[in-house]
Amino acid sequence: MKKVCVTGVLAVCMMLLTAGAALAADGDGDSSRGMIALAAGLGIGIAAVGAGLGQGRAVAAAMESIGRNPNSADRIQTPMIIGIAFIEALAIYALVIAFTLSGSV
Repeated sequence: MKKVCVTGVLAVCMMLLTAGAALAADGDGDSSRGMIALAAGLGIGIAAVGAGLGQGRAVAAAMESIGRNPNSADRIQTPMIIGIAFIEALAIYALVIAFTLSGSV
């Protein structure tokens, strides 16, 4: 857990350091376009990480239950695939929102 926290803090520090340089490139002094681009990038990144973690936990739980009771593989596999499709749909919604935000930059 400590490794994840340190990685998150480093990622936020790098984001803050690079955001100033990206916003300084605008000559008009309006930082809203840079913030929109930053929000689009962070939104899809966080959604991808969340979807990956959710899918990993769902598949791990399904594989563990199939390992405990191999006869129930038919009844477990279909709901697992439907659940993974719902998780992936949330990531796709985040991608659509990121493209929408990028279009307004």
